Amino acid sequence: MRKITPHLWFDKEAREAAELYSSAIPGSRVATVTTIPGTPSGDCDLVAFELGGSPFMAIGAGPVFKFNPSVSLQVRCGTAGEVDAVWERLSPGGKVLMPLDAYPFSPRFGWLEDRYGLSWQIMHAGAVPIRQKVTPFLMFVGSVCGQAEQAAGFYASVFSNAPGGAAAGETQVDVLERYGRNEGPDTEGTVRQARFSLRGQEFGAMDSAAEHRFAFNEAISFLVPCDSQEEIDYFWDRLSADPRAEQCGWLKDRFGLSWQIAPAAMQEWLAGGDQARVARVTQAFLKMKKFDIAALKRAAAG
Repeated sequence: MRKITPHLWFDKEAREAAELYSSAIPGSRVATVTTIPGTPSGDCDLVAFELGGSPFMAIGAGPVFKFNPSVSLQVRCGTAGEVDAVWERLSPGGKVLMPLDAYPFSPRFGWLEDRYGLSWQIMHAGAVPIRQKVTPFLMFVGSVCGQAEQAAGFYASVFSNAPGGAAAGETQVDVLERYGRNEGPDTEGTVRQARFSLRGQEFGAMDSAAEHRFAFNEAISFLVPCDSQEEIDYFWDRLSADPRAEQCGWLKDRFGLSWQIAPAAMQEWLAGGDQARVARVTQAFLKMKKFDIAALKRAAAG
């Protein structure tokens, strides 16, 4: 089954950042680096890499979007020593959001922004089996605070009913902990911590009613690879909630989270060193909002 891929937007440091992250987290590697010419930001590096076995993408496309803690990456470690080692690699030049310490939910945990502004939660998993090394974690703040549970249920419904379906148990929602009485500013019953799975991939979520001067934005989006136009149409119709945000396969959902709905073959079309093909495909998709697989195939074929 095609995996949802977190996509990270950098200024010009996409390759540098992917190499740093791959060196910090066990079981990681940089797979491919492709230069995409002629975009509105000029020539951009597109980097495919893996962190702890999960796929990621990064693009260096100018200082358009900035990371913030509304989406962080949670790294689960088997030992306190591994927590410290990952922290030591990612923290230089960054900012501590929660210091390394023992907390009720983890014997060794810290939250930081790295030198590029990307947020990381690094934690000792304790006795809990590590099914996924790196997990995207969504914080619902501001106008969408209190909607973490609703959002997780919405995403689970969308993915479980997608063309082709999802295997039993692969798409689900578990609220692990709720805010209690007198825990203001958070409302009793809203989500302190939830976990949900889409296509077997884990995500985390929480509500936070504290004052935050940030919200979801395009710096982190989630790429959904599709094998058919039917799949692209399905996800586009159900997820897109802001016509102004529709561009080059990108959309924003009702909670403000950004997604990319793209052909699974896109990475192949943009890789391999055929610069003429890359240029044709790039010029074709720059004119699109929702992707047209047939038109992109024609561009790739020349």
